[in-house]
Amino acid sequence: MLARGATPARCYNRRFLQSSHRTMSTTGSMDRSPALNADGADLLALVELALEEGRALGASQAEAAISMDVGLSVSARLGEVETIEYQRDRGMGVTVYFGTRKGSASTGDLGAKALRETVAKACTIAKYTAADPCAGLPDPEDLARDVPNLDLSHPWDVSPEQACEMAIACEAAAMAYDPRINNSEGAAVSTHRGLRAYGNSLGFLSAYPGTVHSISCSVLGTEGEHMERDYWYSTMRDWRELEGAISVGQRAGERTVRRLGARKLPTMKAPVLYVPDVARGLVSHFIGAIRGGSQYRRSSFLLDAAGEQVFPEWFALSERPHLPKALASAPFDHEGVATRDRELVEAGRLLGYVLSTYSARKLGLRTTGNAGGTHNLIVHGRGRDFEGMLQLMDRGLLVTELMGQGVNGVTGDYSRGAAGFWVEGGKLQYPVHEVTIAGNLKDMYRHVADVGSDIDLRGGIRIGSVLVEEMTIAGD
Repeated sequence: MLARGATPARCYNRRFLQSSHRTMSTTGSMDRSPALNADGADLLALVELALEEGRALGASQAEAAISMDVGLSVSARLGEVETIEYQRDRGMGVTVYFGTRKGSASTGDLGAKALRETVAKACTIAKYTAADPCAGLPDPEDLARDVPNLDLSHPWDVSPEQACEMAIACEAAAMAYDPRINNSEGAAVSTHRGLRAYGNSLGFLSAYPGTVHSISCSVLGTEGEHMERDYWYSTMRDWRELEGAISVGQRAGERTVRRLGARKLPTMKAPVLYVPDVARGLVSHFIGAIRGGSQYRRSSFLLDAAGEQVFPEWFALSERPHLPKALASAPFDHEGVATRDRELVEAGRLLGYVLSTYSARKLGLRTTGNAGGTHNLIVHGRGRDFEGMLQLMDRGLLVTELMGQGVNGVTGDYSRGAAGFWVEGGKLQYPVHEVTIAGNLKDMYRHVADVGSDIDLRGGIRIGSVLVEEMTIAGD
């Protein structure tokens, strides 16, 4: 399903590669859109127009956000280009308030007539909604006044032909890694850049650009009658910092080969070590539990936990929204509220929740600048590298992949399909598959033995490997 206002992606096979680029650059509907320029002046003018229209229709407060994104994605499988997709998405959302009555509407047409109609519909909706004393714009003092340049935009002038060559080379490197790799789910190269403009009737008006680029590969290997799959990827704001396509393919091949010969385990209780890209999920579940929405709806396994000891005393979790080039950096949140450095967990204690303006008011608190999500969470460990984490575990399961969605955000019950490696004496012994790991997140958090220094930067949560002292491993 396409996002509202999205131009349908155009897909071509390899023999139409040359003509596809010409077609994309001459599509009339794209040319009528505001320019995706660096300062967002065109989009900011449209935001101002929406706000003026809201005032003219009697709204006591109004806010509007416009986003534009363009991107190129290509995929190749078994040496042939499968898809070339060009995306150009655009859209505007408007929210108006008549006192404490709220109405919202959105459109993908950024013409002045459609914009005015959208604002009018939002105003009509507001007149029929129930009053909510917590509804409204942020307090003026919470808005961002100085918007820092976080160096988030690094456009990649890569042609479809070049991207296809990279994807084919990436997959070829994976397939050549070992003769047991005999099939592929493909390799992909993508580049996206976007611009978001936001303004409200309190006088806030700003925009900032961003880019995200990636290279990925997934291949399959066979040994006897058993088949295993694994992958690797690189993603960065700056395309110059991406891992090379050949390297990504080789890592995918290496990871696949080492999973061949996987065994099942008997059911037991044992320590579990999560590799960094998998450990990121543990923090995501934690953030979900301390979001304002989960708290005021009384649907969290960490209900009213602020001030409580939820992790060991050495554990700390920070938010750093202004890291240059980081994937989750933002100068302000989706309400224009200034983002700031903060400590979420210190000495194992939860210091506060993750709040938007609305959820903060519902809880009698103040927004933390997290409307739309968190920004660069950093988990602090005690300095052990990955080998040191294996030695600390000594005997247990190293988890490199999780399957399924068995996490209950209300009770904290946790049960996921897993694959990885069995560890004895701090050394990898053999690959493992078709097991389930289970526990309760509250207990798991309290019994985190350590967090490694092998930090993964490929996301909005920066974390090393995580060792949980004991979990149930369900196998044969």
